[in-house]
Amino acid sequence: MDFDIKDKGLATGGRHRIEWAEQEMPVLRSIREDFARERPLAGTRISGCLHVTTETANLAHTLQIGGADVVLCASNPLSTQDDVAASLVNHYEIPVFAIKGEDNETYYKHISAALDHRPHITMDDGADLVGTLHKGRQELISEIIGGTEETTTGVIRLRAMANEGMLKFPVIAVNDALTKHMFDNRYGTGQSTLDGIIRSTNVLLAGKAIVVAGYGWCSRGIAMRANGMGANVIVTEVDPLKALEAVMDGFRVMPMQEAAKIGNIFITATGDINVIDVHHIKAMKDGAIIANSGHFNVEINLPGLAKMAVSPPRKVREYVDQYELPDGRKINLLGEGRLVNLAAAEGHPASVMDMSFANQALSAVFLLRNADKLETKVYSVPEDVDQEIARIKLEAMGIAIDRLTQEQEAYLSSWEEGT
Repeated sequence: MDFDIKDKGLATGGRHRIEWAEQEMPVLRSIREDFARERPLAGTRISGCLHVTTETANLAHTLQIGGADVVLCASNPLSTQDDVAASLVNHYEIPVFAIKGEDNETYYKHISAALDHRPHITMDDGADLVGTLHKGRQELISEIIGGTEETTTGVIRLRAMANEGMLKFPVIAVNDALTKHMFDNRYGTGQSTLDGIIRSTNVLLAGKAIVVAGYGWCSRGIAMRANGMGANVIVTEVDPLKALEAVMDGFRVMPMQEAAKIGNIFITATGDINVIDVHHIKAMKDGAIIANSGHFNVEINLPGLAKMAVSPPRKVREYVDQYELPDGRKINLLGEGRLVNLAAAEGHPASVMDMSFANQALSAVFLLRNADKLETKVYSVPEDVDQEIARIKLEAMGIAIDRLTQEQEAYLSSWEEGT
């Protein structure tokens, strides 16, 4: 078995953490039981470009139980948990090409290795696998049935490809499932982002002015959690509806240029480029902390920040690079501007990834069963799959809900009755 990881000797610790995460993933366990009986993915090669974490390990094992031949590479150079990668190779016999802190050349070499698997299904988190496939490995496209995409940024890229007629196979936007973005993006990103900031800096959030760029699902979660920890939350937005929602949720809303003057901690989660730019950094206070929780490290103008500084950054803590400006002010960048929740912490809690990865597993089955019907475009997760995942999750939590009576169903489908 070919693989490229940091150290196989880390496997035992990785296995313990994978099993710990599994306890919080009842939906995926339920799907795994079905997969063990039915083997719906038998003979299917799956290449996954995902964050190599304990939760991803449980997804990969579930796909394997379902009959799939799985290979993994990282979807971010800093998100790999090396002990998990070692356990996947050593205990589960799943090839992994991922090392935490790998350089850009190694990152894409690992993506190429995952594509050498000649997948029938791709699983992406950010669309780097699909992008690389379309740019340089088009000879593999004829074998591909379809793909799945985990995150907002990846879905944006894939829809752009589809709109330009560049996408060559159907992809399911797992991110758009309600059981994904309403929970993973909001509660997962909200908690794990602050976890990454606290672990990397050990600063007290209460009383700090925290500026959250954007007010999509991820940013909502960050703002909510920061507010709950006593921070003074400011939201910046370009969308008037989202800005209005932030105001109605009780947050101050203003342009980034104004927020830059009063913020202590800045968090981006928009999916766009240069959300924090040079002119914003010039206005920031001494000691300002900047972190990113969007998929790519482009939301902060990193080249601009480096050019402003009087010298290369000083690493003052493991995940904190401190830049000194000409006037002596210091700006602190967390996690090299990459996903702070994965670079400096462990990513989303397993209980929310349970639903996200249940969507991944069931979407793979949907692609296989409907291969001859699907067009070359980006699809949403089928509503019945979304509903079933929510039902299993509630059941696992010991929560029961009401059902419509026949009378109520008839009323909702009729038009005769009025006031």
